[in-house]
Amino acid sequence: MKLYPEAVHARTRAIAKDVLLAVVLIALAWLGLRVYHAVDRLTVLGSGVEQAGTSVNQGFHTAADAVKGVPLVGHKLSSALGGAGQKTGGNVAHYGERGQQEVHKLARGLGLLTFGLPAAIVLLFYLPRRIRLVRDLGASSRVLTRLDEPERRRLIAMRAAFTLPYHDLLAHTPDPLGDIIDGRYDALVAAVLEDAGLVDPVAS
Repeated sequence: MKLYPEAVHARTRAIAKDVLLAVVLIALAWLGLRVYHAVDRLTVLGSGVEQAGTSVNQGFHTAADAVKGVPLVGHKLSSALGGAGQKTGGNVAHYGERGQQEVHKLARGLGLLTFGLPAAIVLLFYLPRRIRLVRDLGASSRVLTRLDEPERRRLIAMRAAFTLPYHDLLAHTPDPLGDIIDGRYDALVAAVLEDAGLVDPVAS
């Protein structure tokens, strides 16, 4: 399996595209982390509420401890103060803690969404083409073999002359059909191999 073309320019283009893809994914991951940390900092609000509720609850429990020794009504008064502390400060602390958990979930969700959605779109457009390139390289390398055989070179040259776009042919030779007639196959073979992303081992 060939991951990259053999031809220098085609290989450079393929590597550059892969590097660009990696840079884009890293940038999206960094952006997702920034969003996560920015939203997660909002947990300070829930933390403040939790601390306030805990302080109120502790205040009531301190007062409850202080009145336990009061004759006759001390125990009932202490229980009432403890219950009031739990219903007020305890509930507030609970909601503050719950708020922090919800903010953590929201931060994770937004961070993943910021990274995941654009990354999925980029990969959806890029990966099929990249996979097709690898498959085409593999197929071409299996078909375009034994290029030192004259008859194979003639057939490949004919394929170039009859199937490649004219501007591609003229980039290699000024007279493609004349090359076929005169038995000059190297330029046409090179055109086919370049189109496939390969190099001619005979010419090199």
